[in-house]
Amino acid sequence: MKLPFLDRREERARLRKLFLRREGSFAVLFGRRRCGKSRLLRETLPGRTSIYFVADDRQDTLQRASLATEIARVLPGFDRVDYPQWNALFDRFWEDAPAGTVLALDEFPALVAAAREIPSLLQKKLDRNGKKPVHLVLAGSSQEMMQGLVLDRSSPLYGRADEILKIAPLPAGWIQQALSEPDAIRAVEAYAVWGGVPRYWELAREHGSLDVAIREVILSPLGVLHDEPVRLLRDDLRDTAQAASILSLVGQGSHRPSEIAGRLGKPITSLSRPLQRLVELGLIERETPFGVHHRAGQRALYKVADPFLRFWFRFVEPNRSRLEGRLVGEVAAVVRRGLAAHVGGVWEELSRACVPHLTLFDHRWGPASRWWGTGVDRCPMELDLVAESAEGDALLVGEVRWSREERADRLLDELRRKAENLPEARGRKVFCALWLRSPIDSTARPWITPAQVMRTLR
Repeated sequence: MKLPFLDRREERARLRKLFLRREGSFAVLFGRRRCGKSRLLRETLPGRTSIYFVADDRQDTLQRASLATEIARVLPGFDRVDYPQWNALFDRFWEDAPAGTVLALDEFPALVAAAREIPSLLQKKLDRNGKKPVHLVLAGSSQEMMQGLVLDRSSPLYGRADEILKIAPLPAGWIQQALSEPDAIRAVEAYAVWGGVPRYWELAREHGSLDVAIREVILSPLGVLHDEPVRLLRDDLRDTAQAASILSLVGQGSHRPSEIAGRLGKPITSLSRPLQRLVELGLIERETPFGVHHRAGQRALYKVADPFLRFWFRFVEPNRSRLEGRLVGEVAAVVRRGLAAHVGGVWEELSRACVPHLTLFDHRWGPASRWWGTGVDRCPMELDLVAESAEGDALLVGEVRWSREERADRLLDELRRKAENLPEARGRKVFCALWLRSPIDSTARPWITPAQVMRTLR
């Protein structure tokens, strides 16, 4: 079931502004597969003067003929000519295209794989015909190749893009509209499984409940997303074995580089580049405690960045043999037992993400982080959420819980004692708040609900 087009307001505004320019323009869209790049283009391209072409794995001769057919919708008769080379096709298109024409080449990496000369040919057209009001848009899911086209100094197209848009997953709050889900608690649970990828939401809508959707779409060997992480890695990496191994270890609880190296039987120095590459691709995140510089290495932890991938590496990857043996029901029972703990981790992240969008205690707050380390009493301690006020003179300290019917008054008292033990709190005023699924009492304030969190994340 197709979703309504959600969000992407800034991206659409930037593209539309480009398409209104009197001179030509060049835009690049890239990002993880299924995040809506193609949908964004289709929703934004002006109707009568747009050519939208999706490349594939066929030989370049066949792709040229297909592109000529699409161009003929704007330039009648364009496909009646045989174009033996790409330069002949592009020469005629740039010569004959009327003012304001947009040429959008989707899945561009597939086109380049069939014809390596295309980036150089397009570079020459942009340089020689830059004043002509023809707009070029390149889009693709291979983040490595798409970034290389515009960010690598050795690329022919380097430095020529007027817009470079990374299309990321949608913010969590949009899942309620996508799934027609009025209950914020169920929306958080759904987001913890599907993350912010619109195509995953479409697949989830086709099933009556989260439990059924998990079984049919993810756990079943015939499910559309059963092997999704493998496809994501193949989009960007030639050798996927090491990346898959690192993701598997991180997804199953090895968060320190030393732990990962030990499990792989490799020196820790050999993991710097592979870990950094997975961070660049948005597949894992590097986390440091509040108040510690993000480049500090000794206290850094790694986690799987995306809720769906975290779910997959937690529940699917360790149970591949059982799933291949069609023991889906057994694994579904494992998921039901462990889902609350998985959702709790995602709820912590959503709680931290909402902090800069809230006004609490008459303060605006900066980005929130976890804190872990040695307290003032020299004992180890962890805090779910710490943020600094915009003025820098106050701290917000939070406790985040997803378990049912928490005693808010008791939690708040415990949190205040922890906050007094936080070294970073010295000399600053400290405010304490709770992020809870469903407290028993409502006398302890403030406590922030799932509904409040999801409203802010849109």
